[in-house]
Amino acid sequence: MTGQLAFVESPVQLLNVLEWAHARSPAAGGPALPHPGAGIRSAGAMEAPRDEARGRLGTTDGAPGGPGRPVPAGPGRPGPAVPTDAVPTDAAPWQGAKAPTDLTLVVLSPTDPMSRGQLRRMAQLARDEGVTVRWQEARDGRGSLARTLRDLAPLLRAADRVVVGDPFSRYVQLLLTLFGPRHLTVVDDGTATMEFAAQLARGERLVRWHRRGSRGPRELVLAPVSAAARRRLAPTRRRTVEIFTSLPVEAPPGTTVTPHTFAWTRSRFGPPRLTRGADLVGTSLVETGVVDPDRYVRAVADLARTHGATRYFAHRRESTEKLHRIAVETGLEVVRPDLPLELIARRGPIGRTVVSFPSTVVHTLPLALAGTGVKVAVCPIAPEWLRENVSPRARGFLAGVTGSAAHEVDRLTVHGATAVERFEFG
Repeated sequence: MTGQLAFVESPVQLLNVLEWAHARSPAAGGPALPHPGAGIRSAGAMEAPRDEARGRLGTTDGAPGGPGRPVPAGPGRPGPAVPTDAVPTDAAPWQGAKAPTDLTLVVLSPTDPMSRGQLRRMAQLARDEGVTVRWQEARDGRGSLARTLRDLAPLLRAADRVVVGDPFSRYVQLLLTLFGPRHLTVVDDGTATMEFAAQLARGERLVRWHRRGSRGPRELVLAPVSAAARRRLAPTRRRTVEIFTSLPVEAPPGTTVTPHTFAWTRSRFGPPRLTRGADLVGTSLVETGVVDPDRYVRAVADLARTHGATRYFAHRRESTEKLHRIAVETGLEVVRPDLPLELIARRGPIGRTVVSFPSTVVHTLPLALAGTGVKVAVCPIAPEWLRENVSPRARGFLAGVTGSAAHEVDRLTVHGATAVERFEFG
């Protein structure tokens, strides 16, 4: 067995696989990667289209307006977007480090256009770094599951290490059930990494934090897969498990936690130009059924007035209807980033203050923007914003995300919620 195989289903997961590979490169002080001749290779990697006239990656899969194009406000459309070029022309791949040529990155493509567009741009960045990328249409209709398993079986059998971005993914769990690697690495997939580490340490079944406690028919059918995957995600005498994370997690027994410092991002992009105002970071808590939409929009308006914000960076899962409402009712310029926010912020321009609701960025942005003087603030979710059917587990998890982000704090109040500020000094 030889080679390293990574499965990603979101742009952030792909970014974090690149960060993990960079941390293992000799130039970063990590262990030397195997000789290029030992690498896994796969045919049929799908190339992202380029817009030659503009010299940057072109839009794909129907991302609204494309990268950097204004999106007119209107029914079902967010406000105008700001330019966000996909790849800087001065990027220096690996800066003399050996490229991770033994790494094959498989994109288990989602269906929503925004995620697909960001993934294609991130896939091109990975190719520029020497990574073999395979685009797998894993959800394109009947028969896609069987076809995906058939296509990926040879790669899985040959892989000595498997890197996954979402241990809660049913696709990933099924793949791990069928093919158990000797070495497993879990990279950050948002704050879900915190919940994964906690559930692994307690020996619990793997359930996303915002899911309700009841087990429906689908959960019961998939329960054997989840149980088997949980065993494959746990360390044994024959299997090592690493968690590569920027989040505050305690290592479950037998696992290794490797710090994720966004070294690759900081070496490739920025430092950014800072604007005088503030930027707000959106969240998909409304879309996941956790937060009441009316309360959320009012909170966004209050934060914008308090901090003098002018832009709202939308989460890729936010609905166009909600974003249109935010643009109309708050006057904020809604931005649909075409890359993960850590890259967008590092390249700039970015506000001197970035305000977010509880999410991964309250942990990742201070690392990605270290030394720039940008202040990152997190606004907790007030209890009255939550929908009635939100579980106590979800309430506790949101409070934990906020509390763990509070380092050097100054507190503000928005509709009864206390905002916790984290200061980064340049």
